[in-house]
Amino acid sequence: MPEYLAIEHSRFKKVQRDIFFAKLSPDCMTHQCRKRNEDNQLQLDACCQYGVDVDLGERDGILKHAEQIRTILNEDVRDLPWFDSEEKEDVDFPSGRYVRTKIHGTGCLFLSHDKRGCSIHRASIEGDWDFHGIKPHVCRLFPMSYDDESIVMSDDYADYSCAFEANTPTVYQVGRPDLLAIFGEELVTALDAIEAELAAKSSRLPILG
Repeated sequence: MPEYLAIEHSRFKKVQRDIFFAKLSPDCMTHQCRKRNEDNQLQLDACCQYGVDVDLGERDGILKHAEQIRTILNEDVRDLPWFDSEEKEDVDFPSGRYVRTKIHGTGCLFLSHDKRGCSIHRASIEGDWDFHGIKPHVCRLFPMSYDDESIVMSDDYADYSCAFEANTPTVYQVGRPDLLAIFGEELVTALDAIEAELAAKSSRLPILG
C-alpha cells in the first residue's frame, strides 16, 4: 500500500511519499521510451497511448491554436474530431468540467506523427507561445496526479522505462515547476519542506524499484 505524508496546505492534506524517492528521466524528448512489459519494444511516448482528460479552458486554448497544431499532425488526423463530445463534471478540474481527447491508432490524437512528442507542446515551441493553461495539466504533471486532497503517483508509472534510468532526478524534482504553475507557491513550499526533512534523514534518496 502507498505511504502518505501529511501536508500543511489549504487544499491538499497528504502526499504520496514515493514522489520524493521515485526517479524519472527529465526529458522525454530524448529518452528512448518503451513499455517495460513489451519485450523491450520501442514505443515512443508510450504514456500518451490512452488519451487524456482536458479541462474546458485548456480545450478552448487548444482550439485557439488549432491552425498551427494541424500543421504538425498527419493529414488523416487533422480534420477528425479532437475531443469526445460529452462534457463531464469534476470539481478537481479548474472549470469544473472536462472532455477527453480522441485516440488515433495506438495513441492520443495529439501525438506528433512526423517527430516525437505532443503536438500541442511542439506547436508552442515553434510558434513561441506559452503552453501553460493549454497543454493539459494532467499531461504536464505525469507521473504525478491528484485527487480531492492528495498528491499521488499514477498507477502505471512503473510501466515505462523513463522510471528506471540511473542518475536522474526524482519525480518531485522534475514535476515541481508544473506543480508551482498549476497549484501555486503554497503547495511547493509545503512539499519542499517535506523533501528537505526526508533528505536530512538520509544521505541520498534511493531509487525506487
